[in-house]
Amino acid sequence: NRSAPEPQNSEPVPQPTAPVKPLAEVPADSRPVIAAFGDSISAGFGVEPGKSFPDDLQRLIDQAGYRYRVVNLGVSGDTTTDGLERVPTLLAIHPAIVILEFGGNDGLRGLPVTSAEKNLAQIVEALQKAHARVLLAGMTLPRNYGPEYIQTFDRIYTDLANKYQIARIPFLLEGVGGHPELTQPDGIHPTSEGAEIVASNVMKYLQPLLSR
Repeated sequence: NRSAPEPQNSEPVPQPTAPVKPLAEVPADSRPVIAAFGDSISAGFGVEPGKSFPDDLQRLIDQAGYRYRVVNLGVSGDTTTDGLERVPTLLAIHPAIVILEFGGNDGLRGLPVTSAEKNLAQIVEALQKAHARVLLAGMTLPRNYGPEYIQTFDRIYTDLANKYQIARIPFLLEGVGGHPELTQPDGIHPTSEGAEIVASNVMKYLQPLLSR
């Protein structure tokens, strides 16, 4: 009897392999979030990446030994209406503290003060409902807008702070506005040196809200 031919196997026989070690997972950043929620001042318009006031604020927070992560949610050109529309994006990151910096573009465009105040009020209410603490950044306008409009505009921030019992920075650009060497050619936006002063202004009023 002829023996049956051995089967020809063109496929290599698989060899047992050592189990692949999973890549080490990058630990999630568990620090509470401080959101800089505003317009071009927060966004760092006109300065190099890493030179906005939220970037400088993170450095000040780290140097002081606090464990918080500053998230920059500034968008250049945003009005209070735009900010209100972006509240769901803000709430999605579950901020512990929000530096609320809107209104400048409303004022510069001559939009109704009552509308800006209503929008800011709705933002504050949404944040308080989500148990986020609010630091309201006060702004003002160039003197050529007229004393009546400026006074009405400035009062938005004091009225909101009193109504909702929230912390307020009287004027975010204190020590920067009106100083040509610290502002860009538009006379409004801080330079990188100006942004450092803005961060110091913020830290002064933010620190009482921080915990170790």
